[in-house]
Amino acid sequence: MRSLILRKALSVWARQCLKLMKVVTLTMNPAVDVSAVAEAVIPTEKVRCHGSRRDPGGGGINVARVVGRLGGDVTAIYPAGGLTGRALSRLLEREHVKGEVIEIEGETREDITILDRQSGRQYRFILPGPDLSVREWKACLAAVERMGPGLACASGSLPPGVPNDFYARFAETARRAGQKAFLDTAGEALKEATKAPFHLIKPNLRELSSLVDDDLSNERAQIAACRDVLSRSRIEAIALSLGAQGALLVTRQSAFRAYCPAVQPASTVGAGDSFMGAMIWALARELPWSEALRVATAAGTAAVLTEGTELCHPDDVRRLKQQISVSEIENIPA
Repeated sequence: MRSLILRKALSVWARQCLKLMKVVTLTMNPAVDVSAVAEAVIPTEKVRCHGSRRDPGGGGINVARVVGRLGGDVTAIYPAGGLTGRALSRLLEREHVKGEVIEIEGETREDITILDRQSGRQYRFILPGPDLSVREWKACLAAVERMGPGLACASGSLPPGVPNDFYARFAETARRAGQKAFLDTAGEALKEATKAPFHLIKPNLRELSSLVDDDLSNERAQIAACRDVLSRSRIEAIALSLGAQGALLVTRQSAFRAYCPAVQPASTVGAGDSFMGAMIWALARELPWSEALRVATAAGTAAVLTEGTELCHPDDVRRLKQQISVSEIENIPA
């Protein structure tokens, strides 16, 4: 009897594993994220800090960290160089995330986040990153293609030297490799990307407003804007993050709204990356759109509970998921 139960359990486990798709992330402008706390940030004064920590950073690397924390099979591809680049790789190894490093001539950047304890405000200093040569950024695309079928997510800004249409090239590369492509970026890189075959993009409200040149002050306008972008592109779905108001997920056939519980935020850093990582983790398990949105919203909410540049914790994601309300929206504007 025990043998039969064991065989059934292994069979269920095997079926679950078969559904687990490989995830690849690409971070073109990675960083070592340095965070600390100051009692007060005062101009011209020496600001003494405490509670400092260093984390591997950059959009795609953070997405990979979240996928890994939730139990996914993930590899992070990123260019790195110099002493900071080696430190970045060590930090990623510490989190047991597989890395595919593209060696570059330049020095990997550092980003700095300081919490002013007196005011409760965060100060974020983002450096531009090293110049990448044509050979270096093309090597990143080649690494994505070598990974084969699965889900591929590019996230974050582009460093100097990389063309604005790079993410459009990434989507075409992913398509050739049999990968579903995902993207979280902003500005001209996002505009260029709307011409490419992405499975999902994740703008925030400001970024979507820029795409359609509208302030999108209500839900109906937001859904209409998503539908407008989908109608004139090869994108399959848009996940619109709305901060404390939750999120929308719009496809060509349906639309879903997620509402998140009120929480006391410690830091908003990493919320978007946590959302995207959990979304991809859920879709790698072939969960339906509505459930993927629920998990992603829980992860984004969980991230604001952590201080500095820390990301969501799996226990918080599981707890908050039970409090996330997701509803399908009827009478969607055409």
